[in-house]
Amino acid sequence: MVFQSSPSHSLTIRLRFERRPGALARVAATIGENDALVGSIPIVKIQKEHVIRDFDIYASDENHEQRIIDALKALPQVEVISVTDRTFQYHEGGKIEISPTKRLAGREDLSMAYTPGVGRISMAIARNSDDAYTYTMKGNAVAIVTDGTAVLGLGNIGPLAALPVMEGKSMLFKEFAGINAFPICLNVTSIDEIVATVKAISPVFAAINLEDISAPRCFEVEKRLTEELDIPVFHDDQHGTSIAVLAALRNALKRVSKRLSDVKVVVSGTGAAGVACIKTLLEAGTHHILSCDSTGALYPGRSEGMNSTKEELAAITNPEGIQSPLKEALVGADVFIGLSAGNLLAAKDLEVMAPDSIVFALANPTPEVNPWEALDYARIVATGRSDFPNQINNALVFPGIFRGALNVRARKITREMRLAASAAIAGLIPEDELADQNIIPGIFNKDVCPAVAAAVADAASFSGGL
Repeated sequence: MVFQSSPSHSLTIRLRFERRPGALARVAATIGENDALVGSIPIVKIQKEHVIRDFDIYASDENHEQRIIDALKALPQVEVISVTDRTFQYHEGGKIEISPTKRLAGREDLSMAYTPGVGRISMAIARNSDDAYTYTMKGNAVAIVTDGTAVLGLGNIGPLAALPVMEGKSMLFKEFAGINAFPICLNVTSIDEIVATVKAISPVFAAINLEDISAPRCFEVEKRLTEELDIPVFHDDQHGTSIAVLAALRNALKRVSKRLSDVKVVVSGTGAAGVACIKTLLEAGTHHILSCDSTGALYPGRSEGMNSTKEELAAITNPEGIQSPLKEALVGADVFIGLSAGNLLAAKDLEVMAPDSIVFALANPTPEVNPWEALDYARIVATGRSDFPNQINNALVFPGIFRGALNVRARKITREMRLAASAAIAGLIPEDELADQNIIPGIFNKDVCPAVAAAVADAASFSGGL
């Protein structure tokens, strides 16, 4: 599967070559012949007969990067001086830090910030715990909790390897919502240990964001923490994805003049995101959903590869009792939502779907079907990738969800708050701007977080979230 070149696979290659007409063009042509894009090419040093330049190059994956390097090394009179992976360079030293919000310029400040003045604040909070929201960081602090067992499309890579992802999410919290979010990567994996640890550290935080915990454990972890804590607990892999999917689907259905209550939806994937999307679509009024795993459609009585979560899905989906593999399940479907694994389908497999079909191939980093090729068969296509139109991404959701919950000091995230967030996201695309390749706002749309926060805060007030 070939994708466009992306900044996520970008290199800075320093080259030394002859200072003569055509030399630069030859290098650029070699890069182009190897299907890469060239960014800036600043001069580093000019010598009498040679020039040294840095070439910023965008590739599609690591194999593509190596092919470009090898091609440049093979050029006569061209020396590859160094190769810098710009993504690794971006992460050097980590991506977040803690900074004080008050000055500490001398003894007077020290006496207030620390001993003896801080004792007065501690005693005030001991008398009235709500004062912690006013006089500490608690009111604007979220814990991003993971055990590293289901990270992105990488799987069980452990808590330490999950840290760069959690740092990135902390950046998004701060950038989009002004929230201080802390990566908490746990070296425990049992449900009891995760629940006990989160409860133990919860006094510092106003909310908990569960992240990248594998299913089905993640469902029980969220359920227990929601019941046992008095602050919101939100599993973003479940609800963030489902909220964004519902928002995009509402707008996509407008484009094809179909109703949520009438369409047949096939969902591939029974992990956290797949389960949450199915339940959210049912809550929103979808009646005909078919859930598939690697074996095929789920149905009551199926024995192969089942667990309690799949048995629950089998009971609430597949009203016709279809027993078939994914490709056959797509016959007549209006919507395909992939939340599973890459390269499950060939584009031609989509031709059995209903006219004006909608395909959300959301597996990352490789979608279930090549999105460019899928456009030959589907009316509307979306992915989770930033290099394709209609990116459906949790970053549209969690900053506003948490901002709204923190603003009203919510105690939990309710169904109504989630549905309100989805409606707010969908509503940010004006009717006259809605298009097949514009069904959901971009992540950097500055209106998204405030709109979601306002909708969530309003819904919290009447749905039991406070």
